[in-house]
Amino acid sequence: MGDLLGYARISTLEQNSRLQTDALKAAGCYRVFTDRASGALDERRELAKLFDQVRPGDTVVVWRLDRLGRSLRHLIDTVNALAERKVGFRSLTESIDTTTSGGKLVFHIFGALAEFERELIRERTNAGLAAARARGRHGGRPTVMPPDKVATARQMYDSKEYTVEAIARVLGVSRASIYRHLTASTANGDAPNNDVAPPPARRKQPPRADRRR
Repeated sequence: MGDLLGYARISTLEQNSRLQTDALKAAGCYRVFTDRASGALDERRELAKLFDQVRPGDTVVVWRLDRLGRSLRHLIDTVNALAERKVGFRSLTESIDTTTSGGKLVFHIFGALAEFERELIRERTNAGLAAARARGRHGGRPTVMPPDKVATARQMYDSKEYTVEAIARVLGVSRASIYRHLTASTANGDAPNNDVAPPPARRKQPPRADRRR
């Protein structure tokens, strides 16, 4: 029979960890490791110390499931990491104990739910990427002016029938993007005989004349 080691975590909004530590000691934990976290990404040094100290046959006890895991996936991964070291897990509030067959079944169900959630996220991501590719974009930061748009902008500009503002409106980009890409294509020698005027500078307001008293 191994030892019971408790783990408690409190946020900055909580006054103290007495509620958790009292319950853990009453459950038979000979030592309680307590982390004070202000957010989900805080480093849990005491949890790392607990992992260093547990031995096969021991059981990690928490007051409530959300004290150990930042999310369902994190909770499952942490409990599985304990199981790989032949360490059990128990949650007092939910009455879950992985050293029993019933507790193992509950965590198998949790694991299935976490995997189901991950598959849903993957499917939504793939659907979003497919929709983006159908609109001419790819993963990562979208390209505002792909080569086909640049060519179209150049043709419209060279025809002298469209203003830069009209070209930008048709292609669904800003005037700055049109100026930038047309200037770049001119510099690369695509159309050396057609100078592209720079975007109009913002007019400075004349200084306000002093009022005569």
